[in-house]
Amino acid sequence: MKNFLTLLLCLCVFSAPALAAEGGKTVTVFAAASMTEAMNRIVEGYKKIAPEVTVVCNFDSSGTLKTQIQAGADCDIFISAGQRQMDQIDIAADPSVNTEKLDFLLPGSRFDIVSNQVVLIVPKGRNPKGIDSFADVITDKVSLVALGNSDVPVGQYSQEIYTHLGLWDKLGGMSKITFASNVKEVLVQVAANAVDCGIVYGTDAATSEGVEVVASAPEGSHRPIVYPAAILSRAKDKDAARAFVEFLKGEESTNVFRSIGFSIPAR
Repeated sequence: MKNFLTLLLCLCVFSAPALAAEGGKTVTVFAAASMTEAMNRIVEGYKKIAPEVTVVCNFDSSGTLKTQIQAGADCDIFISAGQRQMDQIDIAADPSVNTEKLDFLLPGSRFDIVSNQVVLIVPKGRNPKGIDSFADVITDKVSLVALGNSDVPVGQYSQEIYTHLGLWDKLGGMSKITFASNVKEVLVQVAANAVDCGIVYGTDAATSEGVEVVASAPEGSHRPIVYPAAILSRAKDKDAARAFVEFLKGEESTNVFRSIGFSIPAR
């Protein structure tokens, strides 16, 4: 079923240019699910200055997007929630990460677009046992915790946090984890009170009315969360892609990112 859904997503993206107005231009952006709110607002802003351009966004986990790109899906710009997924298709990256020697990025186009933080969330107004720390997941306060799976950057950061705390192996043996395929699924499970808590990005928590943050990840417990972006070498209209990237770097987009809780890395 998962393979079928991935294929269906790819087929939808392959046909994305048909969404553009006749005679106009299309820029297709594959962006991590945690970028959904920000990118939707940015795309609306871009319409005002470039009405002839249709920006089509495909949101999913960074690992799924990378797989779709590798499979040949139409994509002009890739924004990953983790460096690893971008490195896997960047010939200039460490060969121990890009083990397949993939060369999909337009040289010189890669940059760090935003940074984020990891937080522990509970259903809003429904925390009867007083969960207030990452360590609480191994106590009787928590029956179920939602985490991203190992292919999802937020899941990788979650594992790093619990490894740092010396709790990962113990947690893994307690049958408490319900894994999600992207960060939005974690958010939905927590907001629906289907689990006691979950780990998401701070920006996801800030844009959801159904959850509340009870703890931030301990300092130094995971790699810095920096989102890389790049134009793909196979982009059909590189000038249009470059123009949208410049808008992403500009003041209007920066203000949107910051309003949602992202930070802007030094470039």
